[in-house]
Amino acid sequence: MSLSSFRSLLYRLARLLGDVNAVEKGKVPQRVERRVVGKVFGRILGKLFR
Repeated sequence: MSLSSFRSLLYRLARLLGDVNAVEKGKVPQRVERRVVGKVFGRILGKLFR
């Protein structure tokens, strides 16, 4: 297993644990909203710094 694949596995696991935590605390809509905003912002930054 390469370092990059291990790292992506850890990131996926962290995201999954965050989803479980959001369900337990009843904060799913806030988490979804933050995830969408983060993706949009990341794409904008990616286009700016090409």
